Amino acid sequence: MAIEQPESTAKRSIAAIILAAGRGERAGQTDGPKQYRRIGGRAVIAWTLDAFSSHPSIGPIVVAIHPDDDALFSEAAGALPDRVVTVKGGRTRQESTWLALQALDSHQPEAVLIHDGVRPFVDASMIDRVIAAIDEKHGALPALPVSDTLKREAADGTIAETISRSGLHAAQTPQGFPFDLIRETHRRAFEAGRIDFTDDAAIAEWADIPVRIVLGSPDNVKLTWARDIFMADQRLGGRSSSFPDVRTGNGYDVHSFEPGDHVTLCGVAIPHGKRLSGHSDADVGLHALTDALLATCGAGDIGTHFPPSDPQWKGAASHIFVEHAAKIVRSNGGRIANADITLICEAPRVGPHREAMTEALSKMLGITKNRISIKATTNEKLGFVGREEGIAAIATASVVYPGELPE
Repeated sequence: MAIEQPESTAKRSIAAIILAAGRGERAGQTDGPKQYRRIGGRAVIAWTLDAFSSHPSIGPIVVAIHPDDDALFSEAAGALPDRVVTVKGGRTRQESTWLALQALDSHQPEAVLIHDGVRPFVDASMIDRVIAAIDEKHGALPALPVSDTLKREAADGTIAETISRSGLHAAQTPQGFPFDLIRETHRRAFEAGRIDFTDDAAIAEWADIPVRIVLGSPDNVKLTWARDIFMADQRLGGRSSSFPDVRTGNGYDVHSFEPGDHVTLCGVAIPHGKRLSGHSDADVGLHALTDALLATCGAGDIGTHFPPSDPQWKGAASHIFVEHAAKIVRSNGGRIANADITLICEAPRVGPHREAMTEALSKMLGITKNRISIKATTNEKLGFVGREEGIAAIATASVVYPGELPE
């Protein structure tokens, strides 16, 4: 049961720390760190700052930002009151908090609230509840009772056990503490070399500081994945649904023949009087597709990720490259809509193997076969392809990403 304390928040010196130094890899990096992505026409961090700078009980505010993000923060935050300052964050959330706490030494607030910069939907009533629950010996943690049934996974990927959700809560921020107490606790943790705490309530637990649970909010979500940012934008009346971010990438590859007994095309080995020459298995179709996928999120090309000078890729199966590219696409929030490959060769015949190729690509990309097209054409006896000196391939990939098109 969440505990709400009736203590008045009037005439208390309350500071706030907003942590915004992370890189946000899980949300993808195509459009920059997630705290600077735009939702409802403004950067995420701007909404978060508003929630605290407009609250009548909050005094000084310290924002921990990445050392490279001065320009990004200035553009996102705009003009700010003098009581809002920035510090350069550290390598971890915990280190950033410790640096921000030290920046408050000159203010010596009675209490401090510590908040994730990518929780833009925190509201005044939640801030009030957290402040009211803090006293000289207790911290406060907003949380929601866990409603989902919880399962523990075994090493083999099966369910090991069902965990009782009785008494379990999902932690949120802002987490509030007496300033002197949490500053001293962070100092002790830093000097002890403890850098493994995932939030400030965990550090308080380590130091035997009691933390009261207050009622959190289902709206107070942490924007972790690209889809979270997309949904937040829609919630704030953004235009993402009007202008979906559909991107198309192209790839081209060619390999010459050398003596051999088969070629590998689109993941399928085809008997042939020659083989394709290359550092890997020289699958021109998959190499072209890898480049096409990477192009949709500006992630370089196949040589960027799998340089031919690296001996570990000698003879490698090219499905590794495609699966890696698809993983990068999905880490940026993309959904692969379709893949189209044209193989250009005089021989071997592709038609009898098209179904097997489509099946292989379906597994590599995680999409249905009706979203895959594999075609073949000759070069009408012209050029190196026409002279049967090699095979070329052209690939096109269409991917839908969350967000909106730039104006």
